[in-house]
Amino acid sequence: MKQSFFFLLVLAMASSCGVLRTDRTKNITYMEATASLPQKSLNVFAPKKAKNAPVLIFIHGGSWHSGRKEIYDFMGNRLAAKGVVSVIIDYPLAPAYQLPAMEKASALAVQWVKENIASYGGDPTNMYVSGHSAGGHLAALVAIKDEPWKELGTTNPLKGAILNDPAGLDWYWFLTELKEKYNKEDNYDAFTADPTIWKTYSPIYFLEEKEIPLLVLEGERTYPGIKLTVERFRKAAEEKGLELDYSFYPKTKHIPMVTQFYFPWSKGYKDVLKFMEVGQ
Repeated sequence: MKQSFFFLLVLAMASSCGVLRTDRTKNITYMEATASLPQKSLNVFAPKKAKNAPVLIFIHGGSWHSGRKEIYDFMGNRLAAKGVVSVIIDYPLAPAYQLPAMEKASALAVQWVKENIASYGGDPTNMYVSGHSAGGHLAALVAIKDEPWKELGTTNPLKGAILNDPAGLDWYWFLTELKEKYNKEDNYDAFTADPTIWKTYSPIYFLEEKEIPLLVLEGERTYPGIKLTVERFRKAAEEKGLELDYSFYPKTKHIPMVTQFYFPWSKGYKDVLKFMEVGQ
């Protein structure tokens, strides 16, 4: 009985992964190597015979110095099974690279998707960016700041952003006021020791430039730095009268906020798809 139940569970999960319904195209170069940037690539997961499907670009976490896109194949498969063309990207990591390179790469990835995703069945006018932890921070930067798009000579093509337990939303305040309490000098490999960089790459200070809706997902048992800066970010958005949706995850720690997406029935998918108006 137990073996039969286990087999059915595995079969159900395999089916939900879109094994037979997903086109996967991996290691597509979106950024060529230059004197200041390395070559980086992305993976695309699309529903079979997709046409004008909504698009979600995902940026992985890892404290700005670790992680890789392949870890999140499960998310790409499950999103494709739910009718979403998903794009999982790699980006330059610390200590070899710092925030300016990471922000530039994230914007270039979004630009590549805008210009090419129609070939994979995605709708370039219906694109969202998302990320977990450090990836949530980078997603917020490309969603909120005008500067990356001005440097590329274009406008922000994103329709919305989903920040999953995002770090760094106000790292200037956190590193200035609380770094000793929480021993956060370990973030200097990405943010450097320069307070000007801390502020330039803290999304909270660019909220007045935001023109797209945001969704913030937060775990009750996440790290103190995330909890405190998300609270400040939400308050700042409210004071400016900006559109920000918020979803709270009781008893949930930081890592489970992203590993929940292994399960197709998770609250995370419900929140994400509702925000993207998929299946509404």
